[in-house]
Amino acid sequence: MPHLTTHVLDAASGSPAPGIPLTLTAPDGSALARAETDADGRAGLGPDVLAPGDYTLRFDTRGYFDARGTEAFYPFVSVTFTVADERHYHVPILLSPFAYSTYRGS
Repeated sequence: MPHLTTHVLDAASGSPAPGIPLTLTAPDGSALARAETDADGRAGLGPDVLAPGDYTLRFDTRGYFDARGTEAFYPFVSVTFTVADERHYHVPILLSPFAYSTYRGS
């Protein structure tokens, strides 16, 4: 399992959000990994272990909403978080056309 996983749930429809492109950015700003959410809205990114530091996970949500003909306020969502150790990190989002929330998952 990758050191970092995510899950995107479309809170407006109550279903997973497949096909959302993801980019994991390293502390130096370089793109470290790319993925796309699967049919269950899940994805794993990056190497087996991330070095300590601040990373950003970008969810490119515009295409997801455009494909559904849904007007949306956020073309992307960026979540910056701190990796402090070698534990597994799970960074999910609950997404709707005009809001999102995130939390430290397990």
